[in-house]
Amino acid sequence: MQQILVVDDEVGIRELLSEILSDEGYQVKLAENASEARTLRSRNRPDLVLLDIWMPDTDGITLLKEWASAGLLTMPVVMMSGHGTIDTAVEATRIGAYDFLEKPIALQKLLATVGRALSHGEPPPQTTLSLASMGRASLIVDLKLRLERVANLRTPLLITSEPGCGVELCARFLHPRNASWVAPETTAALAEAPLDVLKQAREGTLFVYDVTELNKMEQKGLLLLLGKLEQYNVRVICGASRSLPDLVAQGVFDERLYTTMSVTTIRVPSLREHREDVPDLANLILSGMIEAKEVPPRQFSTAALNALRNYEWPGNLAQLQSVVQTLAHTVPAAQIDLDDVERALPRPVAAPAAAHGLPLDLPLRDARDVFERLYFEHHIAKEGGNISRVAESVGLERTHLYRKLKQLGIKLARKLEE
Repeated sequence: MQQILVVDDEVGIRELLSEILSDEGYQVKLAENASEARTLRSRNRPDLVLLDIWMPDTDGITLLKEWASAGLLTMPVVMMSGHGTIDTAVEATRIGAYDFLEKPIALQKLLATVGRALSHGEPPPQTTLSLASMGRASLIVDLKLRLERVANLRTPLLITSEPGCGVELCARFLHPRNASWVAPETTAALAEAPLDVLKQAREGTLFVYDVTELNKMEQKGLLLLLGKLEQYNVRVICGASRSLPDLVAQGVFDERLYTTMSVTTIRVPSLREHREDVPDLANLILSGMIEAKEVPPRQFSTAALNALRNYEWPGNLAQLQSVVQTLAHTVPAAQIDLDDVERALPRPVAAPAAAHGLPLDLPLRDARDVFERLYFEHHIAKEGGNISRVAESVGLERTHLYRKLKQLGIKLARKLEE
């Protein structure tokens, strides 16, 4: 039986919603304020939360932000308000609310919204990280403010960063809930059928993960597409992990395309620039895995968190997520200690003269596999999981690289922003 948590300070509304939903076959839990809602949420994750905005102790928006930043927004939340405004509804959906209902709530609309929300289900574990949970450092606070200022624009937005910094988290923050979201898995579609891509994103958002990976024909298709945005009411948001002015100067990136898409540009800081957020982020990723029942309950020691904070993180958030996932899956104890973290963090590649530590007593074929595994894992970490950059760095075609990684049993962590 699906469980719904109703949070409202008005006893009449709580009882009415409980009666209606119980008659529909749902199990209903009631909370009259945010404090009770926290307690019930900590005991068991409901399948859906109906959350009032205006409450005396803590308002619903604040509670929603609290759950989002703590990795507890793993169920759909529908906001309710008798004094709702468009701005409030937009803010709630950007934080992570599934929908918004205005009081008095019509019976059919209530049941339809509840049905859609429950069929929408639990977000995948990868959505544990969001813009709301990227950190509390001043750089991240400033990033959020800059994104809020451009949230209602429909003009193209360029987001620059090092690889793995969470560009898609920023793009999804700007994306209106329940609108079309198109992020092509292969950029070839931009060259072959750019207008088809635009039609798919009609009334929504088209996200291009990294424009620095586009070839000349794909750049041409994106430029064509940018000229027709108003016709389809689409907003284009593009990431860039390398300097576009440098690529333009080298003649490998279209200057007209750069000029068109860089009118509004926002930079995402690297993880080492706000390393004070690393312990909270690591705990958040771990708690998300525990919440999703991927791993049993466990925690980091203080020394382990300090080691994570002091690491340079060349692969940024994507690398941090990969390391935490590795630790969560492989450490057998309930506590992840300093030694565990030091074993999991990639070490600098030693100079050839000091390249000891390889299992030289193994048969040649096995020793070669060990070396190749270490070699590719180093380059994947170095490039933040960007496979195009890894292929370029190691001198392999991407198809050959994927085949080699599969042969070696190296599982690629899904891009953080996906």
